[in-house]
Amino acid sequence: MPKLRRQPISEQTTAQRPVLVIDFGAQYAQLIARRVREAGVYSEIVPHTITAAEVRAQQPVGMILSGGPSSVYADGAPGFDGEIFELGIPTLGICYGFQVMALALGGEVAHTGKREYGSTDASLGGDGGTLLAGQPAEQTVWMSHGDSVAEAPQGFQVLASTASTPVAAFANDERCLYGVQWHPEVKHSAFGQNVLENFLHTAAGIPSDWNSGNVIAEQVERIRAQVGDARVISALSGGVDSAVSTALVHEAIGDQLTAVFVDHGLLRQGEREQVEKDYVESTGVRLITVDAADTFIGHLEGVSDPEQKRKIIGREFIRTFEKVQRDLVDEARAIGGAPIKFLVQGTLYPDVVESGGGTGTANIKSHHNVGGLPDDLDFELIEPLRALFKDEVRAIGRELGIPDAIVGRQPFPGPGLGIRIIGEVTAERLDVLRRSDAIVRDELTAAGLDSEIWQCPVVLLADVRSVGVQGDGRTYGHPIVLRPVSSEDAMTADWTRVPYDVLARISNRITNEVHEVNRVVVDITSKPPGTIEWE
Repeated sequence: MPKLRRQPISEQTTAQRPVLVIDFGAQYAQLIARRVREAGVYSEIVPHTITAAEVRAQQPVGMILSGGPSSVYADGAPGFDGEIFELGIPTLGICYGFQVMALALGGEVAHTGKREYGSTDASLGGDGGTLLAGQPAEQTVWMSHGDSVAEAPQGFQVLASTASTPVAAFANDERCLYGVQWHPEVKHSAFGQNVLENFLHTAAGIPSDWNSGNVIAEQVERIRAQVGDARVISALSGGVDSAVSTALVHEAIGDQLTAVFVDHGLLRQGEREQVEKDYVESTGVRLITVDAADTFIGHLEGVSDPEQKRKIIGREFIRTFEKVQRDLVDEARAIGGAPIKFLVQGTLYPDVVESGGGTGTANIKSHHNVGGLPDDLDFELIEPLRALFKDEVRAIGRELGIPDAIVGRQPFPGPGLGIRIIGEVTAERLDVLRRSDAIVRDELTAAGLDSEIWQCPVVLLADVRSVGVQGDGRTYGHPIVLRPVSSEDAMTADWTRVPYDVLARISNRITNEVHEVNRVVVDITSKPPGTIEWE
């Protein structure tokens, strides 16, 4: 597939003045940023500790104050520089951010004892004003609060209320300051996206002009400035994230980049061939394949703890690249080439958040490319996708000309099948899981379900055995778990209702073709409380 040709970088608009999402410690801050981008507006997340001077320096076109788990009156509650409200920047407060705004501007926030959690009926006053224009007078919103705004600041119009919250939304059109008690960023708020778009486009006057082309242009400039004349290697796993990050860096610096594909023995069936043939043909990237299966599996011997697995895999990735670096350095010296200083990784924003990288967020699990890297890393990192969500990455990949067989594939973790084996990782167990996974993918594709399922991890419960009957004899085999999920951004997910006949074919084939398996089960847990991967 030929690469798409775009207008020259110099002809594109690359300076994006952001909408700043002020993070008060809730993971919904990332979801707010995503919804803003869906409205065609560039957004960046910043901590609530940002000062007025720092805000002024970023020249934002708007601000959104996120929710948070605290009470505004609690000891140690996240604070905010009240001078920011005097900068004349259009601002929308959400939940905790709504209360912070109300308190800072002279309103009253009270702990009424009347909590609202989940779906709540809200009533609009009048026509809803600029913020709630075009919405029905009665609607369902998603609440999560204990404190409430009891009185709006002077000069503010009350736009909505609920049975327990007299001031559920307010506005001051003259100052372009707005707030809602509910969470418009979640799908459970029926007109939530409309609230955000009314604020962004109508109230703040921000055009809908941010897209994947802008991201490519901006990142190309940043990468060129960061790298200079140095050489770069890329950690190419074959997954969507590393494929797109590698192609994006190649767009910026061309032959200064060498992609390194490590066959760590934890790949799914056919992945090595797909990378070496399809990806190279579509991008023209120089590729080196390293066969390191014995090394990785050897270091995983006897290891069952999932965090330890991830850290071992992350460490061995880096050690492998360091060896490649030394080889390339020797080659560069022989021909008088530039040094290798950088490593490209396909880190996404959900990786950062789940690894504890969001403001005030917990470490849910270490991702091999975030919390799993060794301290003595011998490279500077280039992570061009670090602030993006998966759907944005796919759009960029398609614009860069990556085949849809790669850019449209289900997400696959960097540690590969190593974290889909519950228990010790061995060559024999990998073979069992690899064959089972291939059957699942084959049947889902044949049923036309690839576009409906975000991801379907196939998990081997290696340390569990169950009794079965096969060929008129007793068996004591492994269970296989199917984890089909639907999601937009991997921050939340629900289990996918795969048709029973498809599940029956999958179970029948696995138990007939993979003799070590005698039981197939389906995981029907949403996220939260469960993560998408088991480990």
